[in-house]
Amino acid sequence: MLGVRCLLRSVRFCSSAPFPKHKPSAKLSVRDALGTQNASGERIKVQGWIRSVRSQKEVLFLHVNDGSSLESLQVVADSGLDSRELTFGSSVEVQGQLIKSPSKRQNVELKAEKIKVIGNCDAKNFPIKYKERHPLEYLRQYPHFRCRTNVLGSILRIRSEATAAIHSFFKDSGFVHIHTPIITSNDSEGAGELFQLEPSGKLKLSEENFFNVPAFLTVSGQLHLEVMSGISYTEAVEILKQASQNFTFTPEWGADLQTEHEKYLVKHCGNIPVFVINYPLALKPFYMRDNEDGPQHTVAAVDLLVPGVGELFGGGLREERYHFLEERLARSGLTEVYQWYLDLRRFGSVPHGGFGMGFERYLQCILGVDNIKDVIPFPRFPHSCVL
Repeated sequence: MLGVRCLLRSVRFCSSAPFPKHKPSAKLSVRDALGTQNASGERIKVQGWIRSVRSQKEVLFLHVNDGSSLESLQVVADSGLDSRELTFGSSVEVQGQLIKSPSKRQNVELKAEKIKVIGNCDAKNFPIKYKERHPLEYLRQYPHFRCRTNVLGSILRIRSEATAAIHSFFKDSGFVHIHTPIITSNDSEGAGELFQLEPSGKLKLSEENFFNVPAFLTVSGQLHLEVMSGISYTEAVEILKQASQNFTFTPEWGADLQTEHEKYLVKHCGNIPVFVINYPLALKPFYMRDNEDGPQHTVAAVDLLVPGVGELFGGGLREERYHFLEERLARSGLTEVYQWYLDLRRFGSVPHGGFGMGFERYLQCILGVDNIKDVIPFPRFPHSCVL
């Protein structure tokens, strides 16, 4: 039996199929290729977009990036591999030997043996231009291309890391990640600034709602999460009233703090994060806990203001007392809509609180980006829904 197996193995080894001249090229990301230590001619294959092209008499230089790294991989090729299709923005597949680079500017480079153009790019009509520093306002017009730039690539990488870090922190602290509904019948912030959903086309119903109740895009998941178990506002208003700065919105007790007010308060306190507590009851959602502190009626709400952004966190204690909550909802005519929320108080209520963080504002804060549209991959704002 052993002899038969050896014979079969020998037959396969001596088959008429030709031996490959080289070992198959290992496909590597640009990041992995750049991280290779002691490169000694390993045959690899990389795929990506051309970031730069420089053709000399006998040598062709390309920089290729696949999005896995901010740094591009330098490709060195014989001028015979040059082609009119090798333009800035074209997608290519390059096979060759990964070798130590003689240049001090990079550790390794790819000595190309074969360059295949996967997707052509007309550099003249391509909106992202080679060696041009486009302003962020310009790049917003091309959300499908701007991720290829270093600035947006950096922001999106930090966004990804920040998301993972926040999730990791809460997971390690024993929290459970709950996916709250995107479509809701509740106005959880109480501001009335909701986008209502309606069926379109043939699905449009004239006499009744698709969900039998008015439905909206949610602005917060804080209410649904309850299913699972500084300075005062008054002081802030006084500081603003005494300020020498002219505000677009005049600060008054009972009026909401605007971004210009929040930024001023942060500067006034020494450009450090500032907690503002105890807001007027009329400014906050119905579920905030009543401080019972007349005549200026306030609730146990808190906002965290940070430099350059203004409000980053908003939160507060929840009204756990059934009769307070029932009375407030009855005055607003919302008892029926929020009966489920009242039930949470009827059956095993506990004192509790919650907060929400503006993730995009957090990215603005740590990156120093002025406009929130530039930390969102596909921003949506009035008069603009590109893609």
